Amino acid sequence: MIFPFIDRELRLGRKVLIATPRRDVVLELQPRLKRAFPDRKIVTLYGGSEERWEQGELTLATTHQLLRYHRSFDLVIIDEIDAFPYHNNPMLQFAAERVCRRSGAYVLLSATPPANLIRLANRGRLAHVKVPVRFHRHPLPVPRALRIKELSKWKDSLPGNVRSALKQSIDRGAQLFVFVPRIRDVEPMVKTIRAHLSGYAVEGTSSQDPERADKVVRFRQGDIRVLVTTTILERGVTVPKTDVFILQADSATFDSAALIQMAGRSGRSKDDPAGRVFFAAAALTNSQSRAIRQIRQMNRVAKRKGYLIDGKKVEGEKAAADRDNRTKGGL
Repeated sequence: MIFPFIDRELRLGRKVLIATPRRDVVLELQPRLKRAFPDRKIVTLYGGSEERWEQGELTLATTHQLLRYHRSFDLVIIDEIDAFPYHNNPMLQFAAERVCRRSGAYVLLSATPPANLIRLANRGRLAHVKVPVRFHRHPLPVPRALRIKELSKWKDSLPGNVRSALKQSIDRGAQLFVFVPRIRDVEPMVKTIRAHLSGYAVEGTSSQDPERADKVVRFRQGDIRVLVTTTILERGVTVPKTDVFILQADSATFDSAALIQMAGRSGRSKDDPAGRVFFAAAALTNSQSRAIRQIRQMNRVAKRKGYLIDGKKVEGEKAAADRDNRTKGGL
């Protein structure tokens, strides 16, 4: 979506910045940008980056790194504006505004924008574009409910409905995100899932894990089949065929924005657009209801505007193409 903006500015000899609060998102975007702009000098900046003294045509950085610049870029794109530590941080928001040249363009991105920006957009006081569909033009996966007991009552065993859903995801060849509310829930859940999914690589990570970056890489590469984690990985990690399980989704830790972001890890690939998402909880909370309602609303908007692919039409086109190929092969 942002690549045409970037390409235009680079062709005009201008400098571009993409910033995001989370280092994990920076590391996710880096290989994508290098594939899309192989002939451009791209500098990646975050705490501990080896490129921190280099200059590039395209700069990718965490928002903390913006404190180093002043009126340096013609196009500034701030991604994940609702994420910690950028959200509600006046210092970082001031730094983000200051890095853009006065004649430049300043773009904010978010799947779950803050309430104040939504109000400004609805009142016509903030220019905005709403994108209700992904690039592959399939609906967003709508979360399904699994009724469970609280995690503290599981006693090292998986509830039958969770165990069955996990097995179905494994059988269909998916990798699994398993989100838990607290850091202390990660390791016990890893042990419990390992006991039920023997033969599959199950790992856990959190903000306190020094090996988090390595585990995320291994997860992307398919070496880890199930990754148990916290909201630290609610955004910025894309795996082609992924199902998402949010355990104790009724926890106060998970507001509607976090639930939407976690659910958004599924269905991102054109080869697996209908990934599965589960809200496993003892009760249905307002946050869960709002998250499901917003996801369904985006799907309705996408359908009404004609953005969604007609599944039957696509299948018909595939069948016709297969017949043509068989005919050509016979000739």
